[in-house]
Amino acid sequence: MCVRWPRLLSPTHLSQLIRRQKNPLTALDLFNEAQTRYPSYRHNGPVYATMINILRSSGRIIEMKEVVNRMKEDLCPCRDSVIAGVIETYMDAGMVEDAISLFKSLPEFNCVNYTRSFHTLLEKLVRDSKLETCCQLFVEHCRGWEISSRMYSLNLLMDVLCRMRRSDLAIRVFQEMGNQWCDPGRETYRILMRGLCNDGRLSDATQLLFLMFGRISRKGCGADVSIYRMLLEALCDNGDVDEAVEILGKILRRGLRVPKRYFKQLDKTQFRVEDVKSLINEALIRGGVPSSDSYRAMAVDLYSEGNIVGGDNVLDEMREKGFRSSPQIFEAKIAALFAAGEVDRAVECVRNDMIENGCVPTVRVHNAVVKGLCDAGESARAVRYFGTMSKQVGIVPDRETYVYLVDGLCCDGDYAEASRVMDKMVMSSFWPSDEMYTKVIRGLCSTGKTFTAAVFLEEMIGQGKIPAASVWCSLVSSVVCREVLWKEVLFVTLRELEN
Repeated sequence: MCVRWPRLLSPTHLSQLIRRQKNPLTALDLFNEAQTRYPSYRHNGPVYATMINILRSSGRIIEMKEVVNRMKEDLCPCRDSVIAGVIETYMDAGMVEDAISLFKSLPEFNCVNYTRSFHTLLEKLVRDSKLETCCQLFVEHCRGWEISSRMYSLNLLMDVLCRMRRSDLAIRVFQEMGNQWCDPGRETYRILMRGLCNDGRLSDATQLLFLMFGRISRKGCGADVSIYRMLLEALCDNGDVDEAVEILGKILRRGLRVPKRYFKQLDKTQFRVEDVKSLINEALIRGGVPSSDSYRAMAVDLYSEGNIVGGDNVLDEMREKGFRSSPQIFEAKIAALFAAGEVDRAVECVRNDMIENGCVPTVRVHNAVVKGLCDAGESARAVRYFGTMSKQVGIVPDRETYVYLVDGLCCDGDYAEASRVMDKMVMSSFWPSDEMYTKVIRGLCSTGKTFTAAVFLEEMIGQGKIPAASVWCSLVSSVVCREVLWKEVLFVTLRELEN
């Protein structure tokens, strides 16, 4: 290892040194060697954070765990975000017990606040459907002074209870928020309203709506529209159309506080049972005070439900009123179009619709198109779209872009193009995962491109990754098959020459 060490080593210099290493194990060796070369030197928090993040991103979990333990023994100040990243890595690798054990041992670390670590652990437990463990962990640790904000964790607990079809317990959590010095926000009402409607507790949901009027609803607050709509549609699905229309009138008066000249739109004779939902949506859009928040909330909800026509109507209304659309709306629309199999419309949505609405596509929007094309089996088209996307000013493809492309090309069997995309990924300083290397190398071997596969294998080993046995088997099989083939060709050629 040829490294030019300075006369005096500072933590900043060491961080820069290990960050420049391509192989994470080489970076770890430099990290360990520093204190041997410089007896008076001590690692600080940023150096530990840099080393842990390098090992995390390369999948070196065992080595990362050792560095975390050293940080604990050194009593080095560490940031909450570093521990949250380690917990996330453990959970993604299926090491649930290690993640919980690390969180419970945080008092032994020199970390004064671990709110983000707590929230990350609860999020991942909910994602993995370990709901009982999540509830138990919340009860044990929610009152600790190290958790600076309980609002997010309380919302997460209510969401867990609602998923477990225990909205009755979620209501009790909601009622206890005042004792926890927490002020329920819009997301709290949205979670609880969804849970009550799914459980069929429409009477409690109606009372929650009236409570919402007095607490968080403000004049012209369009972000509340999606919550109102949740209850109204649940009442319609339950057959309580008249009650839904009556509550709609109260929403317009007390929630959105519409001027009286708009109340003529609430005549019950105008509503028909077969299309009452669309009429309610129209009343909420046109009857309320126009705002970008209300249009965005309605459009995203409709597109998320697959109602493309309804979402387009909201966009048209929004444009007529002079409001500018947001990338979030078009991201939802693109996902809905791909789900409906309308691939061409989804691509044209970015090229035409967004420009017509005065909205600039973001990397997230472009990634949604790339992912949709790859999922639809049109990875070659996704590569062409990627080329156009890369030429746009201000648009820099991120790691997700390359991951979607490589996965899509491998699924379509175009391993040669996948290898070229992965080359661009490495040149952009995004390191492929072990799984991605394995998939491309095995695919190249299956198509006879042994040399390219060997180059990627060498690059994989150079990054300190350990190839799976299947990778070696594929490479050996490809080489042997090529030798057998050449021998057969040579034998046939010699026999023809003899004849």
